[in-house]
Amino acid sequence: MHHGKYRFVIGLLLIPLGLYAVFVISPYLQAFPIAFTDWEGLSAAYSYIGFGNFVTLFHDEVFWVALRHNLFLLVTLPTVIVTLSLFFSAVLNYRGGVPGAKFYKVVYFFPSVLSIAVVGVMWQFVFEPRTGLLNGLLRAIGLDGLAKAWLGDGDTALGSIMAVVVWGGVGFYVVLFTAAMAAIPKELYEAALLDGAGPFQAFFRLTLPLIWNTVQVAIAFLVIGALDQFALIKVLSVGAGGPDDATQVISLYMYTNAFTYGKFGYASAIGVTLFALNMILTILTFRLTRRERVVF
Repeated sequence: MHHGKYRFVIGLLLIPLGLYAVFVISPYLQAFPIAFTDWEGLSAAYSYIGFGNFVTLFHDEVFWVALRHNLFLLVTLPTVIVTLSLFFSAVLNYRGGVPGAKFYKVVYFFPSVLSIAVVGVMWQFVFEPRTGLLNGLLRAIGLDGLAKAWLGDGDTALGSIMAVVVWGGVGFYVVLFTAAMAAIPKELYEAALLDGAGPFQAFFRLTLPLIWNTVQVAIAFLVIGALDQFALIKVLSVGAGGPDDATQVISLYMYTNAFTYGKFGYASAIGVTLFALNMILTILTFRLTRRERVVF
């Protein structure tokens, strides 16, 4: 059975790895030299301008606005999503699981299987200022003063989109944390109960340390996602990161420079900067959240 297994495995992986190298790794690698040119994307003519794009980027006010928004998402999204996911997972696993836990898992996870475009269009109807569900609900309960153009107001646009990201992201991590909690032996909880531990003590002193590796991976994924928010912001924003750059983020600004202004060299410089930020923050996340592994 082991005869020729390596040739079989290599043959099986050759095509998908080749496609991944051509369509994912290759564009990443090409972005680095392009970042040092003034290439406009539609012709073979370009000139090397050294660090000119990065100097321009450093003095670009819109880029700093986008970076500030990404940092805001970097702090809020992992905090809110991980906190809510841990809470819902702990409730579903409380004392061996609540009635209907499987149904609730499906309900929580359902937004994760929807296309981002579908989610964006659906929430556009929810946030629509005149006939949208949210403002309609506020008016129905007598809170007309709170109704507003949620995506058209610079004070609420980014927060509204962040709420949609949380709504769509919590379910995946609920399922992830629930699976990790279900793997913890019940005997440990019984011993903690005999020692007089309450629900909160059992969670913070037993559950959380035992699933910390899973939580660490979740935080790393969310940090990367916070820096790479694009599709949902593109669908829900008014214009390119509007109104008045209120929802501008780095990935959207990179896209706008490339496909709206034809500045592919400048957009590549933004992409290289985003890549560097992703690498630095991911490494910092793993280092800052590192703990001794608890074995059970």
